Amino acid sequence: MKQFDFTIIGGGMVGSATAIGLAKQGWKVAVVEAQLPQPFNPEQSVDLRVSAISAGSVKLLNELGAWEGILARRCCPYKRLATWESDGCQIEFSAEQLALESLGYMVENRVVQLALLEQFEHYPEIELFSGEYLDRLTPQNTEGDAAATLVALSNGTTLSTKTIIGADGANSKVRQLSNIGITAWDYRQHCMLIHVETQLPQQDITWQWFTPTGPRSLLPLNGQQASLVWYDAPATIRALSKMSNRQLEEEIHRAFPAKLGQVKVLNQGSFPLTRRHANHYFVGHTVLVGDAAHTINPLAGQGVNLGFKDVMGLVESVAKEGNNTDAFKRYHRIRYPDNLLMQTSMDLFYKGFSNDLAGLKFARNAALKLADRSGVLKEKALKYALGL
Repeated sequence: MKQFDFTIIGGGMVGSATAIGLAKQGWKVAVVEAQLPQPFNPEQSVDLRVSAISAGSVKLLNELGAWEGILARRCCPYKRLATWESDGCQIEFSAEQLALESLGYMVENRVVQLALLEQFEHYPEIELFSGEYLDRLTPQNTEGDAAATLVALSNGTTLSTKTIIGADGANSKVRQLSNIGITAWDYRQHCMLIHVETQLPQQDITWQWFTPTGPRSLLPLNGQQASLVWYDAPATIRALSKMSNRQLEEEIHRAFPAKLGQVKVLNQGSFPLTRRHANHYFVGHTVLVGDAAHTINPLAGQGVNLGFKDVMGLVESVAKEGNNTDAFKRYHRIRYPDNLLMQTSMDLFYKGFSNDLAGLKFARNAALKLADRSGVLKEKALKYALGL
């Protein structure tokens, strides 16, 4: 039976990054991933699943050796970020404010994952179990930090590990098997992602326009393409999903701001908005990272960036304390309040703009206008959002 210091369930962006960070310290790491991503080909159309990778996440990916692989494949830098509800009451951030080349990059999730998985070959400490998934966990010794767990995989393979890391997404089986509770609710809205070709060049900015029925956003992509994000009532999103591309183009022209211009729909998909937060990020020698620990309203594109901050927090804690509960307590202490703050901030922002009350509308637009002129506070907010 193979023995490991850490077994990571989930080889997505956050799980793969965690594996490399721990392997760099010399730990023996197993990564279990049920489905590896399709190899990249530049002729392929852009995937629907795209993330806004912040400057802080770029720094981490550089340290892990994966950023070069991302640049060699496909990504789109953006220099400005704008948010508004009414004309003339807009807050805009720019890379120039922090003397940066860009605020971040729009990257397909698959591209990030491939670039990270590519780095595994440089670390003999990492063993990848692909095409397999977690079946069950059996603790063998519950005496403190001498604990060991048997990890049974779907094909009958059994691994012995000291620590389990759940990086297996919002419906984490690791979290469920470990009886870690969650606080969760449904936002009563769905989100539609629409991959389009834009008539107008607007690749240096990502923007978000608030409406009473939900925000409308643009995420720039390569080659005068973009990902549009449409938040609305579930019934509305279901109706849009059934339309032909031509019908959907007409609805986009009606529902999005005029600055978008004409678009050609290439692809689309949708999902419900939910919030989840694990009550604890660890129990014994089981630790949660990324979406297994928390999901957030995608309003500000912070999901994967919070996951990468988890990676940094956990890897740093293990480096300081070792593979033990002191490290996991430190990790929880660092990451839980930060993730809760970001979740709560996004919820307040989301709910504050999701109505058409005249007095509140005036107040929030005045607040946006004031925030845009706030100087030092605006710069601090930008640094926090970028993970700097």
